[in-house]
Amino acid sequence: MLIALFGIADLILRVLGWIIIAQIVLSLLLAFNVINPHSGAMRSLIDGLERLTAPIYRPIRRIMPDFGGLDFSPMVVLLLIQMIRMLLSGLAMDIAV
Repeated sequence: MLIALFGIADLILRVLGWIIIAQIVLSLLLAFNVINPHSGAMRSLIDGLERLTAPIYRPIRRIMPDFGGLDFSPMVVLLLIQMIRMLLSGLAMDIAV
């Protein structure tokens, strides 16, 4: 039962990581005018991704210094997600043994 919970937590963290990567790619495409920012569907997709990730980025943005126009909070969140996944897999292996 506990191993299944670790698996669910790992899946949620994996999906969150892919959402963050999608947001990063879309923001870069938007910044370099590859996609049309006035498209309703694209704007709603970008806004939806920002609403999903803003509560996660907010505490990290408070701690990190200002780097001008660069935002490193998605990279920090991805690193934290990876560390949490490693800890969860280690705990799951300890419990399984």
